[in-house]
Amino acid sequence: MKNLTCILIDDEPLAIEVLKAHLAHHPELSIMATFTDSSEALAYWKSNSVDVVFTDINMPSMDGLTLVNEQMGAQTAVVFTTAHADFAAEAFDLEALDYLLKPISPERIAKSVHRILEFSELRHQSQASLLEDGYLFVKVDGDHQKIQYKDIHYVEAFADYVKIWTSPEKRYVTLQTMRNMEQTLPSELFLRTHRSFIVSIDKISSIQPQNLQLGTVQIPIGKNYKESVAKLLQKSRL
Repeated sequence: MKNLTCILIDDEPLAIEVLKAHLAHHPELSIMATFTDSSEALAYWKSNSVDVVFTDINMPSMDGLTLVNEQMGAQTAVVFTTAHADFAAEAFDLEALDYLLKPISPERIAKSVHRILEFSELRHQSQASLLEDGYLFVKVDGDHQKIQYKDIHYVEAFADYVKIWTSPEKRYVTLQTMRNMEQTLPSELFLRTHRSFIVSIDKISSIQPQNLQLGTVQIPIGKNYKESVAKLLQKSRL
């Protein structure tokens, strides 16, 4: 498994240095950036793929609970680092993976890193299982056709219908909107790249500035979807 990217957020520079020193003993985590301003951290988090966030709670510009709430659904493991035990319930309501009380010991950091790695591995296995076992039913010529996620190459808008392509030659045409298809297909496996196209991430063979290549098929990247493609590139880049 590749190293996990993380950012550290705390309004006290010394607290960041202490956490950096602890994490230096855990090369599985790569520190991409540190922030003493939570608003700047949020802007970075929104624009970059981040696997793990370590954040304080009491901070002047934006508290850590608000910060994490802003990014709910980002599929990032969150670890709160704080001197206050009072916020634990709120933290776990935000699906925090861990809650570390300062001063943080090396042993407690090691336990938290183990939990992070275990969480990441389970999520990876879950996504692999979804690709293997997931499916949807679509109505085609009066029948409901079962289509495995792993067989879908891309979805193409076609007036009031969509074409679900399972090979360069084979497709299913069903009365459906692209919006509904985007909401139905799991975002871990599929990416909307254009108002008329949703592609299987697994089937992408190369990415150019204006297009994606899926084998012999070229799919355009719409200007409103360039950021999503850039995030995919950044997340998967070695």
